[in-house]
Amino acid sequence: MPEVQTLDAPAPSIPTNGNGSQATPPKIIINTAALVTAMVSVKGASDLVFSPGRPPQVELHGRLTPVKIEGLPILLPEHTAQIAKDLVAGDEHTQGILKRSGSCDLSYSLPQRARFRVNVFRQRNTYAIVMRVIPHNIPTFEQLNLPPELQKIAELKNGIVLVTGPTGSGKSSTLAAIVDLINSTRADHIVTIEDPIEFLHAHKLGTVHQRELHSDTDSFASALRAALRQAPKVILVGEMRDQETIEIAMTAAETGHLVFSTLHTIDASKTVERIIGVFPASDQQAVRTRLAASFRYFVSQRLLPRRDGKGRVAMIEILKSTMRTREYIEKGEGDGKTLLDAMRDGDMDGMQEFDGQLDRAVNLGVITKDDALHYATNAGNLNLRLSEVNDADIPPAGPEVLYADKLEPVEIEP
Repeated sequence: MPEVQTLDAPAPSIPTNGNGSQATPPKIIINTAALVTAMVSVKGASDLVFSPGRPPQVELHGRLTPVKIEGLPILLPEHTAQIAKDLVAGDEHTQGILKRSGSCDLSYSLPQRARFRVNVFRQRNTYAIVMRVIPHNIPTFEQLNLPPELQKIAELKNGIVLVTGPTGSGKSSTLAAIVDLINSTRADHIVTIEDPIEFLHAHKLGTVHQRELHSDTDSFASALRAALRQAPKVILVGEMRDQETIEIAMTAAETGHLVFSTLHTIDASKTVERIIGVFPASDQQAVRTRLAASFRYFVSQRLLPRRDGKGRVAMIEILKSTMRTREYIEKGEGDGKTLLDAMRDGDMDGMQEFDGQLDRAVNLGVITKDDALHYATNAGNLNLRLSEVNDADIPPAGPEVLYADKLEPVEIEP
């Protein structure tokens, strides 16, 4: 249980009537900045959750945990409404989106303390809020324990690189680390289009311009189209949400740009299906051919709890552009000719598949066998591979051992 946090002022006492019974409790005035400051002080909090009928909560290592706030044991609908109002105050466009669609995305900052990616939404005629904590400092490859193969992405000159996974799997952190490596080693113009802006990139060897949806541009597609006239070498699109954005991204990659983006897909095969499926059936073969030619890496990741209880570790699948994988994307997968087969056989090319990484992590003591089976792509096959493994026989280890035998130092210019 996280330690008790206190707002700026203590809770007022509850008055009584003349006969000694309690009167109506006084209205609690929410100081949103103070409340958020108290909650983000909980070490390891990745998300803040405000829901009517529940105490303020933080997500710690994938589990929701209540935070004791003096004077605020339970959030009432008027409390979450006040928090929502404070968060969107002064932004008429976001207020309009919330009113029309029932949810909105925005960023929020506590000066010198923390930044957040925020989603406010209506549910059961009340408001709820989820705030993702964004670290001030851009994480490094070593801090995220990313496979050394991903460092090679910083050397690419063109093509599409997608980082995929479910919400909260660390896609933004992985992309931020890759873009920061490019920014530190190449004198290139980098343009990002985000909703909202998360990690703030300072100019280093490269020059970085970050555009935010709604405040700087009205859509990913229009901003991506405009970026083609802004002479960037590298373009980051927060998410490929529709056919138009995917179409322009492929065009950008085909015309010499390095394009990064994300998708909410769980593995490489589903990523290809998602992209192809956005287009009409009559166009899908042409899209397959273009995608096969332009893709460079599909990186999929999931976060699993560490066996030592010290947070979570990213399990990462890597599909790389080779003659074999390009053929499978262009012509479609078949018996014995799947992208999963290519990744299993592609260790020498730097590829890896989820279940192979889960197997490795269990045998190194990084995760438990039960967690590996729960998150596996094919739990039956993985169970056979791990049939003789007993967690008790393997000492717990940190995630740094995963790539210890493959790690290659990368020099970064000041």
